[in-house]
Formats: sequence, structure tokens, C-alpha cells
Amino acid sequence: MSASRNSSPSSRTSYKFAPTRSVPVDGVDFVHRQLGPEDGVPLILLIHMAGNLDNWDPRVVDGLAARRRVITFGNRGVGGSGGSTPGTIEAMAHDAVRFIRALGFDQVDLLGLSMGGFIAQVIAAEEPRLVRKLILAGTGPAGGPGIDKVPVLAIQATVKGALTRQDPLLSIFFTDTTDGRQAGRALVERLKERTDDRDRNVSPSSLRAQLKAVRRWGRQTPSDLSAIRQPVLVANGENDRMVPSQNTIDLAARLPNSELVPLYRDSGHGGIFQYHEDFVARALGFLES
Repeated sequence: MSASRNSSPSSRTSYKFAPTRSVPVDGVDFVHRQLGPEDGVPLILLIHMAGNLDNWDPRVVDGLAARRRVITFGNRGVGGSGGSTPGTIEAMAHDAVRFIRALGFDQVDLLGLSMGGFIAQVIAAEEPRLVRKLILAGTGPAGGPGIDKVPVLAIQATVKGALTRQDPLLSIFFTDTTDGRQAGRALVERLKERTDDRDRNVSPSSLRAQLKAVRRWGRQTPSDLSAIRQPVLVANGENDRMVPSQNTIDLAARLPNSELVPLYRDSGHGGIFQYHEDFVARALGFLES
């Protein structure tokens, strides 16, 4: 499912113009976008709860795609993908593996953000031959402190956003400081850069299933992270309200082959977007080392 030979250079180098494609997985179409070089181990991006293809920061995607084949996708029932979103992280991970195999890949790298990081952990543990390296951002281990509160915080932020007519991302992803607010507004503008062929919003039924899955993940017995032997890069902001930053430190400590990016100053859940230049440089260095 690589980009067609007649696709424009801009569609291979800019997420703004990357065509949305679909691939059948067990009779269900999964939407995805692909850009960057067509050789090498592909980097699969796993999005956060309530996120679709258009919720990836184009600066992060374009920065990574300058040197890596990058693939974003909508998991089962998410955005323009068909089917019904399952109510467990484990089932979401199994669907993601089916998608990867449907594209014909037998080895990939993973970048999981927030809920995507939960999914990435399951894939890495269950499919050690499939995953070469993984990057976990704004995420935490099963049973981590505060993770079961994520659904409540997300609903509160949505209500607050409706009342104040501001994007909920501002309070979910960023600190309520001058720099945090400025970074949040900048991201919201970047997410509007793509105007054509945008993904569908996540449906209420899909969001309900995701909320249930995240709550279950937060209440699970802590998993044995020593089973994840692949190299892992772990990143977050120092003041993550959604998945408390202590989870990031705990994750790095419990993974046997991990590297912790110093927590990004005056930033929260969206630290990798706020410090996108630094994050992209560190991510590429890690993937290429």
C-alpha cells in the first residue's frame, strides 16, 4: 500500500497533502495516510483517545517523514474506518496488528501517544518479532495512578470547551501558563492546515468504547513490562494532567531497555507537540541508532 508512483512530491513530504487510502482488514476498511521514503522499517503512529487522522501535529509527522516512512491510521470504528470500536485496549491492539499485516509488513516501529501508547505496549509484548522499536509519549502502564480518571477529565474538558468556546485540547494537552496557552493555540492552528479530504470526527459510540477501554486499562493489575525487550524511547511533559507524569517515569524505570527524554518543561499531555522540533530530532536519532 505504498504511495502510487504518480503521487505528487508534496504528498510524499507533507502530511497536509498525503492522500487518505483504505485497506480491507477482515472485511472492514481501515483508513490511513502514508508519506516519506518508501523503503526502510515503517513507523506506525497510534493516536490518542478521541483522535482521528487529523489530530496528529503535522510538524511531528512531516519531521519524522523527512527520513522515515510514516503511516497514520484510524483503528477499527475510528474516524473514517469501518466497524465498531472495541471496549478494551487489548482488542484495539489486535486490530492494529491485523492492519499492519494487511499492509504486508513483517516488522515495524511504533509511536504511541496517550491511549495509543497503551495499545503500543500490548503490541510490543504480544508481537515481539513484529515490533523493532517503540516510542511511548504521554502514556503510562496498565494500573498506573490516575489513568482511570482520564475519561472524567476528558468529559470535563469537553464541557469546559463548549462553555468557553475553546478547543478542549487547550486544557487537556497544555499547561495553563503563558507558554502553555501560546503553544496550545499554535497547535490548534496547525491542525487546521489540511483543508481537503479531512477525516471524519470520532463518533459518540466510538468515544464511549474508548472511554471504557481507558478506564479498564487504568484499573487493571500492573502488567509485567519486563516482557517488552525492544528499545523504547519514553517522553512526556512535566505537568501532564491526563496521564500524570509520574507514570512516564515509572514506565521508563520498569522497561528493561528504555531511554527517558527529560520531561519537557512547562508542558503537559501534548509535550511532544509543544516541543516538536526537539522531539522529532530525538525520535529520529533513537530510531536510527
